[in-house]
Amino acid sequence: MKFKLRRYYLYYLGRVFAFIVYLIPLRVGLWIAGLLGTAAFHLSGKYGRITIENLRAAFGSEKTEGEIRAIAMKVFQNIAKNAVEMVNFPKINASNLDRFVRMENAQILDEGYRKGKGILVLTAHIGNWELMALTLRVKGYPGVTIGKKIYFHKYDRYLNMLRRVHDVNVIYRDESPKNMLKVLKKNWIVGIVADQDIDSIDGVFVNFFGRPAYTPAGPVVLARVSGAALIPVFIVRENGRHVLKVEKPIELADTGDKEKDVINNTQKWSDVIELFVKRYPDQWVWMHRRWKTKKGIK
Repeated sequence: MKFKLRRYYLYYLGRVFAFIVYLIPLRVGLWIAGLLGTAAFHLSGKYGRITIENLRAAFGSEKTEGEIRAIAMKVFQNIAKNAVEMVNFPKINASNLDRFVRMENAQILDEGYRKGKGILVLTAHIGNWELMALTLRVKGYPGVTIGKKIYFHKYDRYLNMLRRVHDVNVIYRDESPKNMLKVLKKNWIVGIVADQDIDSIDGVFVNFFGRPAYTPAGPVVLARVSGAALIPVFIVRENGRHVLKVEKPIELADTGDKEKDVINNTQKWSDVIELFVKRYPDQWVWMHRRWKTKKGIK
């Protein structure tokens, strides 16, 4: 009971903080977020250790211990900044969005729409991924995001309220794939954040930073069934601004061996995610146990 009550205390404390953050200028809120992120890194315990362990495994031969710790701290700062920016989502609209976000290669999405079979936007927990969904909606790209229901209903409700300010709607990942196919049949976007080890859903093992990583097979399966274009899209912080980068569609191999094709095609898009994580290591969520599932143990 005490644990459940603590959830309520933390929730309402967070809402009070969010209200204050909303009232102050965004640049001040981001400065405060930087301080809070630094404090969170030093006080996080378990998640700080996981972050450093993962960074060592990925970059141990390339970066010094000091560089790894500096990146780890910036990871926590980025998440804190994401939270402050999300609180400010209601302030963003079509007239001021370009002050916050610059979009590159939008024509790739437009070409995908012209095919008429919908688009699977494949992204990662990098930069402010929630801002990416907002940007696409404000820019006039209809669609939904696949998400996980947050364990505490009040947090989940508040997050979805912020999303729906700009008509960003969510299909929970435990819903029927038919709901996703219905969206694609409308020639809309289905956004998938597919860079985590989730052993409760179907996946395959592919190489990620030189180690076997259990990876969702859903993006490739949905693309093959629907005919939708599979397009990697990422949003990152660059020089005090967000840049939304649309990459070339993943060309799916079809050898007739379905199992082999799922693995090979999943490896293709996983390689794109790895490339972006290498470019922006301080903006990815390294505190997730990306390699927790082992072959033969799942």
